[in-house]
Amino acid sequence: MHIILVSDRLATARTFTLAPRHLALAVAGLVLAVLALASLFSYVTVRHAAEVRLPFLQSLLMSVREKEAGKAEDFMRENLNAMAVRLGKMQAQLMRLDSLGERLGQLSGLKPPEARPDTKFGQGGPLVVPLHPLTAEDVQQQIDRFSLQIDSRSDYLGLIESELMDERIKRKLLPTAMPIDAEWKTSSYGWRIDPFTGAQAMHEGVDFPAEVGKPIRAAAAGIIVAAEHHPFYGNMVEIDHGNDLVTRYAHASKLLVKEGALVKRGQRIAEVGSTGRSTGPHLHFEVRYKGAAQNPIRFLQNARQQKPALARRD
Repeated sequence: MHIILVSDRLATARTFTLAPRHLALAVAGLVLAVLALASLFSYVTVRHAAEVRLPFLQSLLMSVREKEAGKAEDFMRENLNAMAVRLGKMQAQLMRLDSLGERLGQLSGLKPPEARPDTKFGQGGPLVVPLHPLTAEDVQQQIDRFSLQIDSRSDYLGLIESELMDERIKRKLLPTAMPIDAEWKTSSYGWRIDPFTGAQAMHEGVDFPAEVGKPIRAAAAGIIVAAEHHPFYGNMVEIDHGNDLVTRYAHASKLLVKEGALVKRGQRIAEVGSTGRSTGPHLHFEVRYKGAAQNPIRFLQNARQQKPALARRD
């Protein structure tokens, strides 16, 4: 490409020749200039906008964070308050358990467990200082303390239950129920004049007069170890109540149980008669411990007041 310059100042015209490389350099320079101007403009614009908008964005972000933190704190506070109410109810229940355990302990004869050094007893009085809300750590400490107290009470009440159960079982196995619904007795335990020989002899039981066929009942729960005819006792039933304690029911007209059977307290086991060495219809009742005769009165002295033991279960 040829370029001719003509001017009044120039004596002659000048001619310039532009090669393709000159054009390429010119275009490249123009593009670089445009890019530099665009970059400068963008930098100035962004910086100006940041200086104007950055405080607003920071303020907005802080506001959102504060709201979220406030909601989280309110939620935690509500949960802590609810847990504090539950802890108060737990404390009231523990106090009732303590009172119940004390009464049951008196009935069973068991002493309550020794109080630990860190155990806190009942407190009260007017509130004269500002109430400070419980923290999560305070609530956790209360829960740990109540857990220890509940474990202690549970063990103590479990021990009382075991003792009362053992006592209940022992009462059921002791021959304290009347074996027959009849008059108290006609012949007591001890030395007496024998009705057949007229000589003094030991009477190892008590006699209850009754009509033939009247029900004879077990004085306590146990296992039938004998249901047979004896030359002196006639038709006889023996019940083993455990712990070497046996009861004997003699002179029956009819036996209603067999050897090896398990009988309940008050269960019908025979009927009154006058079999064996007997002068008339009656029940001869004995209590033996390790084979030795015991005074049945010691076991039956409260039987008249314990009438439910004679409940009819025919």
